Amino acid sequence: MNKTISVIVPCFNESGSLSHFVDRFRPLLPRHPGYTFEVVFVNDGSADDTFSRIRALAAAESWVKGINLTRNFGKEAALTAGLDYAHSDAVVFMDADLQHPPEVVSDFIARWEQGHEVVVGRRVSRDTDTRAYRLLANVFYRISNRISDVKLSEHEGDFRLIDRKVADKLRQLRENRRFMKGLFAWVGYEPVFVEYEVGRRINGVSSFNTWRSWNFALEGITSFSTVPLRIWSYLGGLVLLIGLGYLLAIVLQAILYGVVTPGYVTLLAAVVGFSGVLMIGIGILGEYIGRIYMEVKQRPTYLVKEMVSNPLETAQAAQPAQPESRSAAAWGAPADG
Repeated sequence: MNKTISVIVPCFNESGSLSHFVDRFRPLLPRHPGYTFEVVFVNDGSADDTFSRIRALAAAESWVKGINLTRNFGKEAALTAGLDYAHSDAVVFMDADLQHPPEVVSDFIARWEQGHEVVVGRRVSRDTDTRAYRLLANVFYRISNRISDVKLSEHEGDFRLIDRKVADKLRQLRENRRFMKGLFAWVGYEPVFVEYEVGRRINGVSSFNTWRSWNFALEGITSFSTVPLRIWSYLGGLVLLIGLGYLLAIVLQAILYGVVTPGYVTLLAAVVGFSGVLMIGIGILGEYIGRIYMEVKQRPTYLVKEMVSNPLETAQAAQPAQPESRSAAAWGAPADG
């Protein structure tokens, strides 16, 4: 029986990478004669001509399709859009910049054929990242794994294959603020790993700067743990005990030894210290309240402006789509997310 594989590739200003990606991926097709592939490029509000390149590639290659989001919703939303529109037997997630080698997809399929429902690419090294980035990433994973029930590995990314049953479970998770690596782990299923060497970016530079990485780390921690809130409850009690102990010591010194109670400097230090502690606590509380605020509005995770595929394929498959899936007829028509 012929099996289908959907390869989801989020794109943000990747115009210079797409042709290289297709050229690298094309040799995989004849290696798997029992499979039908579709590569779904999801244009996440690129400022360059990324979607024009996707349209041209879709017109030239029957296995290339494109989803054009109305604006930049972020990589997590782009991955979700691809997942929602891919109803194949297995789904592969990878980047367009060729840091995820397309050849590794064959190894993913081999493990999947052995009965594994989740196959994850594990980086052999992070030499392509700066030393500071590696240090901060290591700190994030240590903190996240200590305070969350969902365990993450710093050597894993979005590069993976999931079986359709796993994809169906992921589609049930509809929160707006998404941390896909955590969601992959949350649904369970024991993964099997395939090691690979991270390639060099084929074009441009990563849009994931230090500031965005920091915010992404906050997203990951607050999405899967309430420990930061609990910590501040304990910290508040500790600060209260320290303050009461210090007050008692001053009063006893004044009564027993006639020591003059500290004045302006002590008061100023106490006000500044406690104010800083309070502001940090309010900031952490605000992070969670902000996420509640975004979720209760129930806005869609993404909006689709246009979908494209090979015109011949669309014409041949012009049949009504079933409610539980999307046929090739759906490609080429505008749709909402």
